Amino acid sequence: MAIEHKDIAGIREDYVKGILSKNEVKSDPLKQFEIWFNQALDASVTEPNAMVLSTISVNEFPSSRVVLLKDLQQNGLSFFTNYQSQKGKDLDNCNRVSVLFFWAELQRQVRIEGYVEKLSPEDSDEYFASRPRGSRIGAWSSPQSAVIPDRDFLEKKVERFAQDFEDSEEIPRPDFWGGYIVKPVKVEFWQGRSSRLHDRIQYTLEENGTWIINRLAP
Repeated sequence: MAIEHKDIAGIREDYVKGILSKNEVKSDPLKQFEIWFNQALDASVTEPNAMVLSTISVNEFPSSRVVLLKDLQQNGLSFFTNYQSQKGKDLDNCNRVSVLFFWAELQRQVRIEGYVEKLSPEDSDEYFASRPRGSRIGAWSSPQSAVIPDRDFLEKKVERFAQDFEDSEEIPRPDFWGGYIVKPVKVEFWQGRSSRLHDRIQYTLEENGTWIINRLAP
């Protein structure tokens, strides 16, 4: 029996909000990313730091989820999570990842492939201390990606840790929680264009540390 649905194939949108020229992009993709990210901020894009992180799971299937970019450094992009989560286990198994940003309001996306490394404990401590108190308690409370019986189980754990830290102004970072940095080796900037003739500019990192820039067919 066919599944009834609206006309998915008929969904159309023309892309007319920008152009992307190989002659105008920066020689360093992270500098170009910074320009685009700031433009996304200026355009009030909804959660411009939301990125789809794809890992290679232990069963060899790709696994994707949305995480939040928390820092842009000279050599990569940082995010934070529970090391014992599914993504943490995936990264222990294989440190190759891809990242995708999609900014619909600007009809743009950025695709990144690279290698992941853990941030230093000091960097993870610094960010953890900046989080809202409820988020810090939540990090202690959630056995991320584990099967739990119900919502009540989670709320009771939150209540317990809230009581444990009730008299503590500072909540320490759990050793199972921290940051990663994605160090890119390939970056693609995509600007939607009319008639699906999109602009695609790809950076590829050479062994000598230089970036090769090419235009790709849409």
